[in-house]
Amino acid sequence: MKYITAHIGKDLLIGHGTGRTVVQSMCNCDTNDIDAAVRQCLELYGSGCQLVRLTTQGLREVESLGRIKARLRATDVGIPLVADVHFSSEVAIAAASVADKVRINPGNFAKDHEVARSQFRVFLNECRKHGTAVRIGINHGSLGARITELYGNTPEGMQQAMAEWVDMCMEEDFYNVVLSLKASNVPVMTRAYILLQQWMEERGVVFPLHLGVTEAGNGDMGRIKSAAGLATLLSKGIGDTVRVSLTEPPVNEIRPAKIIAGFFDSGMTPQNFLTGDSNGTPSFRLQCSDHEEFIVKASCILGPMLVNKEIDDFSIQCSYPDREAGKEEIEQFKSDIMQATRRRITQCEYIACPSCGRTLYDIESAFNEVKRRTSHLRGLTIAVMGCIVNGPGEMADADYGYIGEGRGKVSIYRGREAVVRSVPQDKAIDVLLDIIAKDGRSTDGRPRRG
Repeated sequence: MKYITAHIGKDLLIGHGTGRTVVQSMCNCDTNDIDAAVRQCLELYGSGCQLVRLTTQGLREVESLGRIKARLRATDVGIPLVADVHFSSEVAIAAASVADKVRINPGNFAKDHEVARSQFRVFLNECRKHGTAVRIGINHGSLGARITELYGNTPEGMQQAMAEWVDMCMEEDFYNVVLSLKASNVPVMTRAYILLQQWMEERGVVFPLHLGVTEAGNGDMGRIKSAAGLATLLSKGIGDTVRVSLTEPPVNEIRPAKIIAGFFDSGMTPQNFLTGDSNGTPSFRLQCSDHEEFIVKASCILGPMLVNKEIDDFSIQCSYPDREAGKEEIEQFKSDIMQATRRRITQCEYIACPSCGRTLYDIESAFNEVKRRTSHLRGLTIAVMGCIVNGPGEMADADYGYIGEGRGKVSIYRGREAVVRSVPQDKAIDVLLDIIAKDGRSTDGRPRRG
């Protein structure tokens, strides 16, 4: 078996033989705001982040990325920078001479598939020339008609969409590549990565994998959802770098990601915490410094068991330095992880992007307000997305969507259909709730699609 190691920047290695899981994040400020971007990069670096991605949607952002990189290097901060490019092969090719790594979905380079293939070859040659690494990132909601007509919007479709581009990399003798297949649905995400890993092993060449549950949301659920998904894969030896995508300040992503990486890098398993088993219901006890460590570690233990349907219930306790985790805290965690792993739906499900330079409104405040005003609903999935570029595609399995359209404007979606456009932000939640009510939603079932 040939295991590929990706080289990013001066000395960062990502791959099977490195002995560590790399932690990364993404700036959520405007890349053209150089001061803000440098501040976020320095804060992330100081918190232990090893790789930072920045929105790079145009040639102006490529130039700004170069200035940010120069500023960081002038302070002896060598953290590698990733250009996040969507749709434009011209921008991706330009970014290859500036960034340490470029994230692209080659299928978005052109509507004509053969043109996209041709542009991907040009892009790879440019990356080869500059020693730039590549992440091919294909998300559940951005497969395109060509793939969905053949395989549906499925994990199999995700794996097949990736296979062609990996084959092209090998044909071009370009191996400085990391792959990702993200989804907001934990079982879909884990299944897609497992299929991809199996496909690579059958071919005898295993590329490094970037793991993430995209649009995980915020708060406890965002952390639990991410940890459960990542743990299901890391426990199988699948995955080399992780991001915990939260609709919060980027620095908040680093600690939970480090807890997850540390759990598996140290070789811990559920057996280290098992205290008993009663008729197939295991009991666990943890000792943690705080609530965040508890919910993340507990998700690393229980997430794989629940996703793989090895257990239907569990008992867990946790000791903090000054107290025991209370009954209400434990019960809320149980409810959250059952929901995150799609084993028991008792809450409204939320999909929310972590925000980036394309977001033109305060998505953190908007998301918290959407959650507050819809938390009484049951059996619905509601997405809050930053922009129209990725929003409609990446809220793949949401029932309703609240998507940024421009400064102070929002589009409301039912499924993938825009029902109302250009709603002032201060009226948007009222419009969303009105549409849900008119659709005859209930608190214990899926809504009736109009």
